[in-house]
Amino acid sequence: MSPKLAVDAAMLMLLLVAMAYRITGNTLHEIAGIFLFALVIAHNLLNRRWYGTIPKAGGHAPRILNAAVNLLLCATMAALLGSAVSISHTLFDFIPRNSSLDARRIHVLCAYWGFVLMSMHAGMHWSTMVGAVGRITGIKGTSRMRTTALRAVSVLIVVYGVRAFIERDIGSKLILYYSFDFWSFDEPAAWYFIRYASIMGALICGTHYLRKWLGPAYKKGNLPGKPGPSHGPDLSTGNGKEN
Repeated sequence: MSPKLAVDAAMLMLLLVAMAYRITGNTLHEIAGIFLFALVIAHNLLNRRWYGTIPKAGGHAPRILNAAVNLLLCATMAALLGSAVSISHTLFDFIPRNSSLDARRIHVLCAYWGFVLMSMHAGMHWSTMVGAVGRITGIKGTSRMRTTALRAVSVLIVVYGVRAFIERDIGSKLILYYSFDFWSFDEPAAWYFIRYASIMGALICGTHYLRKWLGPAYKKGNLPGKPGPSHGPDLSTGNGKEN
């Protein structure tokens, strides 16, 4: 497994663990958060060349979307780390902290936006990640049966993910209307991870197909700002520029 794919997979798994504060408790939550931030730094170092492509985005819709998601994610993760340190009760307990309600609300807001943006980030490069998995597992070529089965599973994940998004009231948490999650102690912990994994899957799938739609629509001139030949090569297919 390539270092990039390993880091990306670990980031998504740790993100789900970090979101389950009610299950893991504070200490494990903070440890998971520290490892997650370390992986985010590693991810950016492995893909540092991508930052040089930002000025070339121009009016190219897929690359603008990619850059917007990436830069917003970086800003959100920085704010998440800052708010985490300020309210820490374990790892950063030696630092004078601000345990006010506002600091906690900001941390929760950044956490949910980080969850959404990181899922979208994975969706922007899903084809690259799937291709890497195919090379590792030795799965080559296309199979109509396999493709149909995978699409059916994807539909089920999206449908359940949208339902879970509504049930967990994620939209309200993204606008600070309602910041704190609820947890039913009668509900198995596994269902919590299944719900959030489904929401992540729905966001990945939606972003993946949005980018696929933007590419052809943009090339056909259905979107404004179509670049001419002077804008350089088309990098919307994720040909190694993974960040």
